[in-house]
Amino acid sequence: MRTITFNELRRLKDSLPHGSMDRIAEELGINAETVRNFFGGHNFKQGRSAGIHLEPGPDGGLVKIDSTIILDKALHILHEREEVAS
Repeated sequence: MRTITFNELRRLKDSLPHGSMDRIAEELGINAETVRNFFGGHNFKQGRSAGIHLEPGPDGGLVKIDSTIILDKALHILHEREEVAS
């Protein structure tokens, strides 16, 4: 389990290039709405819960993440982007 602030999670999402939600979903074999739900979305008709738990607190509150696989994929995409830029 990992804990980050909600605002950190949103900054990460906002830093991802266009199409990243679909790419993460495709690579993991899950619905893109589930990936969006991980980053704070609320579409549970098409997507599923992504194993995050929100708690009130500073900086938008705390997000406890059960499985970091979506987070890891997002960080990998950002790392790829930084390598290309350098």
